Amino acid sequence: MKILISFSLFSLLLISCVTQKPKTSLVQKWIDSTQIDSNSFVGIKIFDPKTKEVIFTKNEKRYFVPASNTKILSLYASLKNLGDSIPALKYLLKNDSLFVSGTADPTFLHPDLPKSKTYDFLKNSTAKTIVFSNANLKNEVYGSGWAWDDYNDYYQVELGSFPIYGNIVRFKKTNNELSINPPIFSDSLFSNQNSFSEIKRNLNENVFYTNTKIKQNPNFEQDIPFKTSAFLFQKLLSDTLKKEITLGSFMPNKEFKTLYSLPVDTVFRRMMQVSDNMLAEQLLLLAGGKYNDTISTYHAIKNIQADLLEDVPQKFNWVDGSGLSRYNLLTPEGLVFLLDRMLKEFPKERLFSLMSVGGQVGTLKNAYKSGVPFVFAKTGSLSGVYNQSGYLITKSGRLLIFSIMNNNFVGSTSKIRKKTSEIITLLHENY
Repeated sequence: MKILISFSLFSLLLISCVTQKPKTSLVQKWIDSTQIDSNSFVGIKIFDPKTKEVIFTKNEKRYFVPASNTKILSLYASLKNLGDSIPALKYLLKNDSLFVSGTADPTFLHPDLPKSKTYDFLKNSTAKTIVFSNANLKNEVYGSGWAWDDYNDYYQVELGSFPIYGNIVRFKKTNNELSINPPIFSDSLFSNQNSFSEIKRNLNENVFYTNTKIKQNPNFEQDIPFKTSAFLFQKLLSDTLKKEITLGSFMPNKEFKTLYSLPVDTVFRRMMQVSDNMLAEQLLLLAGGKYNDTISTYHAIKNIQADLLEDVPQKFNWVDGSGLSRYNLLTPEGLVFLLDRMLKEFPKERLFSLMSVGGQVGTLKNAYKSGVPFVFAKTGSLSGVYNQSGYLITKSGRLLIFSIMNNNFVGSTSKIRKKTSEIITLLHENY
């Protein structure tokens, strides 16, 4: 009888293995047929968090440049360390002065976010003088490994303790008139004879140049990071609030209270769906505020790794919040591990609402067909890099976690993006 039972169990196990093998080989056959890995370095992990089944792996323990998949780390740290609202600033009202210290909140007068409480709080303050200090800022304006010559591009904004207007200048043509916001930069735009199709800023100063070609474009719109400084911040804030602003040097102490601005998910959603680098960097700095008042990317990452990520399968080589740096190195297995942990610690519905949704919204809007969405993920791309990591709902109703990373390819990113989406669709239709 024991022999019969043992034989039956063995038979069931054998049948199970045979049943799973064709599906696993289906992914490999597709990889072989498309030759997606012939001209690039590919890493894959597909995992079922309910059954703990590893459906497919390839180079899952190898390190890849993650690009904006790094934002998954910033999201997790922010979900864990921030409450339901963004800490906007720390303040102390003493005599006739309001002393203010920044927290790295990126939302103040941000052109793409709802109005926060911060403006009204500062505008309506009865204090005769508002004194700002950035003594807690121990950070460079750029992340480690960022490209210096991207200073003119919207995606590489300077970092700080109290960003204002998203730390960008927005140039926009409306009814053939060019508007400039913040308006304070209106007298810093000059014409020249260059043939660029965009406005250019000088490297080390807020002087901008336009030309005839740009002036003739009725739909022109461009965001350019401005060169930050304490003096410019003072000038911008004073001009905006119509109040006296002075600069001080003090650290917030226990007497200081905290003002909160927007709901965190409003900011998280834009960071993940639009892949907003500035929000990712500033949120990482905010998340680091749980440990001390020092605003520092390096210290934020160091403390977050020690507190929240000590047990990842392969230690993250993590240097910034957005993924702009190629010094970041993550593994498909590590990302799947983190996405699985997030699923255990936060409601699925909340996580899905924050991600790009295939065929619906964000950077995956055009990567999948419209209809009932089945992909909720984060993309990441740089030159020679394209990745997707996130959650997948199959036709049978299974929830899978995946990370597909493509590095070191030459040529069109769109081809790799298409092939990556095809793998995900294949999984959706066959599991």
